[in-house]
Amino acid sequence: MAAQQKQDGKAAEVTPTLPDLPDAQRRRAFEGLHRRAPAPAMEARARKALNKGQVGLAEQREAMAKRVAQALGLEAPDTAALAGAAAPATPKTRVPVIFASSSMPLDELRAYAVQLEPVGGVIAFRGVPGGMTKIGPMAKLTAQMLRLDPGCEGPACMMRKVQIIVDPLVFRQHGVTRVPALTLIPGDPTQPYCERDDDAPHGSHVVYGDAALSGLLEEYARLGGKEEVRDVQTRLERR
Repeated sequence: MAAQQKQDGKAAEVTPTLPDLPDAQRRRAFEGLHRRAPAPAMEARARKALNKGQVGLAEQREAMAKRVAQALGLEAPDTAALAGAAAPATPKTRVPVIFASSSMPLDELRAYAVQLEPVGGVIAFRGVPGGMTKIGPMAKLTAQMLRLDPGCEGPACMMRKVQIIVDPLVFRQHGVTRVPALTLIPGDPTQPYCERDDDAPHGSHVVYGDAALSGLLEEYARLGGKEEVRDVQTRLERR
């Protein structure tokens, strides 16, 4: 009969232990495990799940590598992926571009991403945090900016359809010396900068200020770009 033992008014802790079986019984137990009936169906499902997971991981890695290359201006953007957010840019369409920096608060960068998504806008950085040889910090910042759920971690997180570019040429073209700033560029501002020159199309005006996209567009219109911002403002109002 097992009795509850008490010591100094507290129940004594009992550590569970396996029974000390004779070697013959222990050996028979392990032999029984090895003789278990095979389950081909279960093994096939497990193998299928493993293969599917490996394929999915490879696709996610390839997609992330492509997004980083696009961010660095080394590869053209996937315009098909942006089709659901806004119509592709045409020579007569002006694309809103927010000039930004990694030194800006993350909440502010995320806010611009939210506002730019329905109008097919772009966020441009002059360079990469830590230098062009360090892609990791830029990839991390891009993910933090574009995640729909800021608390989500990992490659399965849903992202906003906003193009991020690293383009020192577009900063030089527009003489941008401080951020945030806004311009509207005709055509496709996400073309790799290594394929462009200083004569590439650029915005007529640059608006500076830590303001919402709607406010920056109003100031752009006031400077003489009323017709240029009309289409963007219409799309922004529809969101």
